[in-house]
Amino acid sequence: MAISNDLLKILACPKCKGEIYLNNTQDGLICDKCRLMYEIRDDIPIMLIEEAKPIRD
Repeated sequence: MAISNDLLKILACPKCKGEIYLNNTQDGLICDKCRLMYEIRDDIPIMLIEEAKPIRD
């Protein structure tokens, strides 16, 4: 079961409160402003700043 579109519409980055979106592999949520990825484990987004992974170019 994937994350529903309704849930994606209400989720926001916990650090900056900005928009997030599902990455291409659908295993994380991306915040472009903070350059962080919040993992999705067992269809549950882990929205903890200390567990977010930095995005590298």
